[in-house]
Order: sequence, then structure tokens, then C-alpha cells
Amino acid sequence: MTLPVPPVDSGWIRRAQARQLDLTKPPGSLGRLEEIANRCAAIFESFSFTLARPRIVLFAADHGVCSEGVSPYPQQVTAQMVLNFIAGGAAINCLAKTCGLELRVVDVGIASPLPAAPGLISRRVAAGTRNFCREPAMTAADSAAAIRVGEDMAEQAALEGCGLLGFGEMGIGNTTAAAAITVALTGCSIANAVGRGTGADDACLARKIDAVERALKLHGSGFSGPAEILRRIGGLEIAAMCGFCLGAARHRRPVVMDGFIATAAAALAVQIEPNTQDYLFAAHVSSEPGHRLLLDLLSLPPLLSLEMRLGEGTGAALAMKLIEAAAAAFTGMATFASAGVSGRT
Repeated sequence: MTLPVPPVDSGWIRRAQARQLDLTKPPGSLGRLEEIANRCAAIFESFSFTLARPRIVLFAADHGVCSEGVSPYPQQVTAQMVLNFIAGGAAINCLAKTCGLELRVVDVGIASPLPAAPGLISRRVAAGTRNFCREPAMTAADSAAAIRVGEDMAEQAALEGCGLLGFGEMGIGNTTAAAAITVALTGCSIANAVGRGTGADDACLARKIDAVERALKLHGSGFSGPAEILRRIGGLEIAAMCGFCLGAARHRRPVVMDGFIATAAAALAVQIEPNTQDYLFAAHVSSEPGHRLLLDLLSLPPLLSLEMRLGEGTGAALAMKLIEAAAAAFTGMATFASAGVSGRT
């Protein structure tokens, strides 16, 4: 039986806010770092919590909608970039190393099977999704299995002592799926949700808009809930990231979502289990137009705004270092009494 996601106790947030007033700094002088630390303290229900062994998990899968010409890159790039991840040559490898983060790479559904290799976790559910312009992207069984992959990765991280989790993705065509999910969840116009992704030109952008229009026309009447939205127009890596959010929250771990596609997965997780929102941190706001709409839906202000749109967990990596700094100040700073410093009169 799946455990429910426990809510974060608002009483603990108030206690953390009170502790902030005892620390050797003017009240509120660390700005949003105080808010971050307060929420972490409430998640762990402790003033001496640790974010040791921070870990980012990347989920990779392919999308059948690529056959509609929605990406300027060929679908083979998904597998090629995963090989680059495990070889240590991608942007996320550089940022994870600089920020002192563990990195895990999971094949949930790359179209062409990759050979076993050190650093690659194979949890392949299917050879990518189907073209959702013509039929549902996944079967119910495949969608549920991909969610379980994410839940398992979160549980494993918690059992291995990871105090802070982040997640990202790799999947050519997945900005198209994320845009369709954004429209389904927010009711916004398609034009306001579809962006250029990995650099689509005008013709490619028009094909993306057309693909989302056709998908929503085909499946819209079947959107009976978040699970059906995910199954019909989502992706295997999006399902896994959704499960990762749910699993992290069940194990009471703060979890940092990366960019547009990761946020689409997180938004679905919150629709499935509303208390999941208490554990989520928005790393950044990307240049994809639908990303801001999803952040507004979740009422989660981004920690960074750097005009990034790479994915791969790169925004999450930077934000996780910021969260670690906020926690270090909260747990390590002296109080006025312990330091013998006079407080405000």
C-alpha cells in the first residue's frame, strides 16, 4: 500500500522563524535564505538537520511526438547525451562536481537500448512513448511503472542518507510534452505555453504548436485527472520525475525541481498528492514561456533567474548549493546569547 504524503507542520515553520530572531544577525537580513532554512527545518522537524550527500537524479527517455518534427535535433541525441553524462562531459557533470553533488543517471525509456555501463542505471520501461498526436503516449501500466521508477530512486536516496534531492531530465521532444501538460493543467492558451525549446526556428515552432493543438483536441475529453493527463500527453521521464517528487515527499526530503519539464512533472505530482508541494523548491525560472505559468500554479517563486533553458538538472544543481548555504547559516550560526552579543533593545 502506498503511503500518503505527510504535510509539513506549519508550527515548525513558526518555531524556525522564532529561532531566526535569536541568531547573530539583524532580523530578516538573510532574506529568502531564511525562508529556505525555515522550510527545511520544518521538513525535518529539527533545528540541527543536515543536508549531507545532496544528490541529483536525471531521468532520460524518448518521445514519439518527435516524428512530427517538433525538435531541431534528431531523437538519437537523447542516447548520445546520456552517454555524455556517464562519461562526465556534459554541463551537469561540471556543475554537479563544482557544487559537490552526487549524480545519478537513469534510463527510463530511451528508444534505442544502451549497453550496460558504469554510471548508468537501467530502469527501462519502454522504447520511448508513442506519438500523442495520434494515440495516448503511454499505456496505464507503462505510466505507473515509470512513476514507480522515480519513487524507487527517491526511496533509495533517502535510505542512503541523502538529505537534499534534486532532479532533471533528458529527452528530445520533451518541451512539447511539457507545453501540452501546461495547457491541460492551467487552461492557458497554447501560444503562451509553447516555446522554442532547444532552439526551434519559426517553422519548427509552428510544428510544435500544431502538435500540441492536435494532441489536446484528441485527448482533452479524456483528461479525467492528473494520471490521465500524464498517460496521454506525458513522457516516461516525466512520469519518473513525478514519482521522484512523490517519493521524496513521502520520505520527508526537500526536493529541488529543475526547469520547465521538471516543473511539469512536479505540478502533476502536486495534483496527485497536494501535500507534495510542501517539499518542493523551484530552482529557477527558464526562458520557456510555460515555465512561469507552472511556477505560478504551484505558488513557488524561483530561487534563481539566469535565463537558463538547458535542462539536465543544471538549474537544480546551482539552487541546491544555495539551499545548502541557507541551511548552514541556520544550523551553524551562534545565537546572541551563546556569542555574548547584544541583541536589539
